[in-house]
Amino acid sequence: MEFDAPRIAPAGTLADRVTAVLLEKIKTGEFPAGMRLPPEQVICEHFGVSRTVVREAISRLKSDGLVEVRQGSGTVVREPNRTTAFRLDIDTQHSIEAVLRVTELRRGIEAEAAALAALRRSRAQLAAIRRALGAIDSAVKRQRDGVDEDLAFHIAISHATGNPLYPPLLAYLSHFIHAAIGITRSNEARREDFANAVRAEHNAIYEAIAAQDPAAARRAVIEHIDNAGRRIREADPAFWAELGGATQPLIAPARRAARKSAAR
Repeated sequence: MEFDAPRIAPAGTLADRVTAVLLEKIKTGEFPAGMRLPPEQVICEHFGVSRTVVREAISRLKSDGLVEVRQGSGTVVREPNRTTAFRLDIDTQHSIEAVLRVTELRRGIEAEAAALAALRRSRAQLAAIRRALGAIDSAVKRQRDGVDEDLAFHIAISHATGNPLYPPLLAYLSHFIHAAIGITRSNEARREDFANAVRAEHNAIYEAIAAQDPAAARRAVIEHIDNAGRRIREADPAFWAELGGATQPLIAPARRAARKSAAR
């Protein structure tokens, strides 16, 4: 079967572009329910991308419930459901605005998760949160970025909420949160005062949960998230240059200089 599709537009990551084209084909009915998607190699050759990119695109479609893998048939378009799968169209790798939006989203979700964890956590769950907190410091000492460990700390808190909906929600958001944390931690690692502030903020979250103080836990997370956003906004131009220039500071250098005295 020939894969007749337009070349991808020069916007977003390669996986974003391939996903967008395949999604459009499914939405318009050009790829109807029951149709087998073109072979992986055909898609690779058409778009000029690697198998990794194509697999990522198909994985996204599977996550959205649009395609499924059938034994002996390959990847097949599914019958449309009455409900549309929820998805976030966010590219945290290439936009400061996207990083800040994810950070803002985390503020509401994780602040309430911490408050619930403070009320409901068990001793075993508190110990798991403590281990996750210690793993961040261990990663930094081993000169790792600590991104996985940072995310694991917040996921451990979600498991202590007593609400079974929180862990899968954090798991769904983990791809976006992971990328956002990666950028914020890269920025924070450039300055010792930033790194120390992050460590203190994480400790404050843990201590509030340990003390079973939901109001303090909520405040600690809000302060942590708000400070992460501020540190990103005030990152110096050299940081963005190291990221390849794909993202740009949101505040002018003059304004940043005027606010440096307030930065920790």
